[in-house]
Amino acid sequence: MHPEVEQDHPGECPKCGMDLEPKGPPKATKQKKSLIYTCPMHPEVRQDHPGQCPKCGMDLEPEGVVEEEDDENKEAQVMTRRFYLSLAMALPVLLLDMLPMLGVPLEKVIPESANRWAQSILTSVALFWPGWFLFSRGIKSFLSWNLNMFSLITLGVSAAYIFSVVGLLVPGLFPEQFQHNGMVKVYFESAAVIVALVILGQMLEANARGRTGEALKLLMQQAPDEAWRVSDNGEEEKVAVDALHEGDILRVKPGEKVPVDGEMTEGRSTIDESMITGEPVPVEKTSGDEVTGGTLNSTGSFLMRASKVGDDTMLSQIVNMVANAQRSRAPIQKVADKVAGIFVPLVMIAAIISFVCWMIWGGDQRLSYAILNAVSVLIIACPCALGLATPISIMVGVGRGAGEGVLVKNAESLERLEKVDVLCVDKTGTLTEGKPSLTDVTISNGMSEDEFLSLAASLEQSSEHPLATAIVNAAKDRGLSLKKVDDFESVTGGGVRGKIDGKSILVGKRALLEDAQIEVASNVIEQVEAKQEKGQTVMWVSIDGKMAGTLSVSDPIKETSQAAVRELHALGLKIIMLTGDNAGTAKHVANELGIDDFKAEVKPEEKIEKVKSLKAEGKRVAMAGDGINDAPALAEADVGVAMGTGTDVAMESAGITLVKGDLRGIAKAVRLSRGIMGNIRQNLFFAFIYNGVGVPIAAGILYPFFHMLLHPMFAALAMSLSSVSVILNALRLKRFKME
Repeated sequence: MHPEVEQDHPGECPKCGMDLEPKGPPKATKQKKSLIYTCPMHPEVRQDHPGQCPKCGMDLEPEGVVEEEDDENKEAQVMTRRFYLSLAMALPVLLLDMLPMLGVPLEKVIPESANRWAQSILTSVALFWPGWFLFSRGIKSFLSWNLNMFSLITLGVSAAYIFSVVGLLVPGLFPEQFQHNGMVKVYFESAAVIVALVILGQMLEANARGRTGEALKLLMQQAPDEAWRVSDNGEEEKVAVDALHEGDILRVKPGEKVPVDGEMTEGRSTIDESMITGEPVPVEKTSGDEVTGGTLNSTGSFLMRASKVGDDTMLSQIVNMVANAQRSRAPIQKVADKVAGIFVPLVMIAAIISFVCWMIWGGDQRLSYAILNAVSVLIIACPCALGLATPISIMVGVGRGAGEGVLVKNAESLERLEKVDVLCVDKTGTLTEGKPSLTDVTISNGMSEDEFLSLAASLEQSSEHPLATAIVNAAKDRGLSLKKVDDFESVTGGGVRGKIDGKSILVGKRALLEDAQIEVASNVIEQVEAKQEKGQTVMWVSIDGKMAGTLSVSDPIKETSQAAVRELHALGLKIIMLTGDNAGTAKHVANELGIDDFKAEVKPEEKIEKVKSLKAEGKRVAMAGDGINDAPALAEADVGVAMGTGTDVAMESAGITLVKGDLRGIAKAVRLSRGIMGNIRQNLFFAFIYNGVGVPIAAGILYPFFHMLLHPMFAALAMSLSSVSVILNALRLKRFKME
């Protein structure tokens, strides 16, 4: 209402009181998505606000990626503050307790009574200020009876602290043999230092866990904030990517990132797609080619039409898939869960047994030994490392795979892929380019080639099969018009039929003609078989119940397929090709690539049966494909592997998706699965051995032989370092070699 009122920040108009509005087009901003918070150890715990896991007490983390810088790794920042506060309290307490033992005449400066009171005050501050969250989580664990690491910490520290407070305030409650000059030994330094060390471990864990999501953050950062939108009159304006819609025409300049998925409509360029495919070599693109949001335009300027925006883009789908996979649970996690479920009660029993034994056989210092060793057992046995062993490796490994174009749907697929020994593959689009072209037209009824091709292409235009696309494209390239089809019918695994201008037409496999009782001359069969032996796919055409001719289509083998087959063989996999194509073409491709076995002219339901029969033989089967007809077999296999260049149905049915659609990606995926599962087993081994050795030592089993005991402070340090060691071991997967 008063445009003369201008200022550089939001506020109200001093004249009319209305909220001031920004001048000019809105700045590009990313919409803030609602977050779901979940536990890294118990992904089934989900809520829409921050908090603690009711099962293990850990802080819940946002699912996916938090884009706002202020929200990044808040837990690590909070834990860092808590650690320094607790350290500021624990260090003086430690010095007050230890210096007299080291011969420093501290009592000349601070009387012993004042010393003990100072320790109690500093320890109380440490426990009830920076360390209170430990007790809060521990109390919740007992109330819900979801016993966890905080249960043991709460018991151990509380035992040392409460004993010390009682000994300070009413030492007369203890027998004379436990007193010295009317005072009872206190353990404030143990309580304070243990809390500081536990918080140190929590801080190190939070910082290390923050590094596990770096791959996901890097993917998110690939998405640009702004795009150049071209209006109908040719004017260009910079708009927020969130404001784009399907069908918008966009300008992408050299050095800029492609804003969304779409099709290049004008110009040519080379585009770096390494962030999606893992391949470092830029790809040449020209009008009609698809481009992917987040990829980098290297050289030329071009126009594109947006086809997918927002959460529908490939980059968004990749991020969502990776985030979901990182939170999924591998079956091996069940072992750790079962152990953790009974571990905490057993540790409590072990601490009680240790206390009783030391009280009976501990001699003059039996009370001190009993308390210290019981606390050590409770502290060192915290099962955090056991709980983190699997999920932390999954998080890092899945992110590593995403950077190489290997997308994992869930952790179970990874665990199954490690054990696969048979790989079934489709031919078209998997071993071959999936972009066949028409190479030969043979006519048997005297019809002109253009008329013959026009009829076949008109019928095939309603089919989604790549071979049909090749025929339609060939007709269009010749400028032939396509006619209306009546009574169209697609015969699964056979071909298509319909009527054009009153003529009944069949296009497909020879079996389709035989089922229709259409005779085929022997010399035509011989010619077709000769073409098939050269790797050509031949489709038979009949018109009005009579053989009319054949169409030969060639689909070149991918340049990478032969190397991929060698890699898979080196990994110990047997490869079986299942294809709906004819036996001659299938044999040619199998021989060219060195494939172990093949089955030709297979219908979709027969692919499933083959997968089932292999599983019945005890084989672990992976199925790789890219088409709708592959989806049932992908779902039936132990692990389905979808080519990212294929259909959405195939990718939904698969546990692994290869963004590039390159068979070498399967070898990468197998290596990744073996690397991740090996890392998980290492983590579980460390956790089990650590507790198996640590608990008896903390209980004092070595004392009769070496007079050696484990002080609770060192137990707390060892407990914290065990969790950190598991995380650091998992982080090695960030450098895992997948080739």
